Amino acid sequence: MSAPIDLYYWPTPNGWKISVALEELGLPYLVHLINIGAGDQHTDDFKALSPNGKMPAIVDPDGPDGTPISIFDSGAILQYLARKTGQLYGQTERDRITVDQWLMWQMGGLGPMAGQAHHFLKYAPQMEPPQVIPYAKARYRKEVSRLYGVLDAQLDQHRYVAGDFYSIADIAIYPWASLWEGQQQTLDDKPNLSRWLEELAARAAVAKGMALHLDKRQALQANKAAVQGMFKPAPR
Repeated sequence: MSAPIDLYYWPTPNGWKISVALEELGLPYLVHLINIGAGDQHTDDFKALSPNGKMPAIVDPDGPDGTPISIFDSGAILQYLARKTGQLYGQTERDRITVDQWLMWQMGGLGPMAGQAHHFLKYAPQMEPPQVIPYAKARYRKEVSRLYGVLDAQLDQHRYVAGDFYSIADIAIYPWASLWEGQQQTLDDKPNLSRWLEELAARAAVAKGMALHLDKRQALQANKAAVQGMFKPAPR
């Protein structure tokens, strides 16, 4: 058995992408919690692995040519794991191109927009003083709705996001889409998205990856000081 991968993680949508992928691939891993409410992501030790000061990150002791490698950014990690194992990336170059398109759609579109929706709808009103900005709330709520319409249309034509095969594109999108209620969205007009969410939620690896240290996410969200800490500027 290969040596375990070190996973630097906190239970957020971006962290869940990697815990779910590792579970789906059956790869052994060790979890190192990066408490984003306490500022662990800004430490020098962590930034040596993830220069952007964002989790997740991994260290694979069995990297290319058998030598260790550290990787940051959830999209890059998913691509690396898929290439390493030859799984979750389709069978052909055309498959991989389609997977990459939808992975980039998540990384550049759904993730940032849903993240801003969460911030302005849920977290900003809890700040001291409260930041209730109707324009920002409406802007990001509307853009997330548009993106889910794009996703629903794709899933009307295909069982999974990139075609008839389950891939890292599904794994990248699911954690964000699973939080649709917190983004003040509806699935009433998105039957294909609703079907896909139910199918992925029923996968054992998805359930296990999403449950990883979920109690710590719930505890942080209940701690107003920790929520404030998540949005402090990174020290220079």
